[in-house]
Amino acid sequence: MMVKWLVIVLNVFGFISIAHADPFDHDYLEWDSIVKKNVHWLADNVQSRVDYAHLKQDNAPLTQVINKFSAVTQTEFDQWSKNQQMAFLINAYNALTIELILTKYPKLLSIKDLGSLFESPWKKQFFKLLGAKHHLDWIEHEMLRTRYQDPRIHTAIVCASISCPALRSEAYTATKLDQQLEDGMRRFISDKTRNRYHNGKLEVSAIFKWFRADFEKGDKGFKSIADVFARYAHDMTSDPRDQTKIRAKTAPITFLEYDWSLNDTAR
Repeated sequence: MMVKWLVIVLNVFGFISIAHADPFDHDYLEWDSIVKKNVHWLADNVQSRVDYAHLKQDNAPLTQVINKFSAVTQTEFDQWSKNQQMAFLINAYNALTIELILTKYPKLLSIKDLGSLFESPWKKQFFKLLGAKHHLDWIEHEMLRTRYQDPRIHTAIVCASISCPALRSEAYTATKLDQQLEDGMRRFISDKTRNRYHNGKLEVSAIFKWFRADFEKGDKGFKSIADVFARYAHDMTSDPRDQTKIRAKTAPITFLEYDWSLNDTAR
């Protein structure tokens, strides 16, 4: 009888423990709070800068967020929807990039300062995700690019550099993911320091050269780099004549030099 009651008690406490386990927050309220406080839009509303100094001074909230990302198991991840998985990976990538910067900040001018002749900063295995140690390239190339094939992710994951697309001052969430990815593309393409139509030519970010294949697969209706700018012609210029020329997809395309300087509010 005593054994039977012990089993019942253990089962009850086990149920209570499971019932009170914190479910993963797909609204990313803690990460959202961090970026709202520390990511600031510039006057053009298409570029942003990060307050790394404040994040370095008060690193506990970021550490807590990353610990929660790291606690997600592969089994748990596999049960999520596609948008939930994508939002998780994008937020994790951006949070981990900031954490990587903070390991040396303020004694660096670029994320590239964290690499060496033998290992790029994107190959450093400095975090655990889905039960194993990984590097940032694993999130980008083996997960986001390979599994989901949405080229707009290139304006969502951020490499902490001036020429990167803007880091959003809000978390990505499954319910708003498509809207956020679309907004990110529009902001990036409308930023004339990164993409512009000038003297009959498209002068665009090197991102479109490095990841040309992603924009030529037909995903999201893009079959070429020209297709991308034809769709977003009205974001590049307010001149109807230039919009018509961009949509004709005959303009020569050149790629701008990439500025790897740190996207720091202090600079």
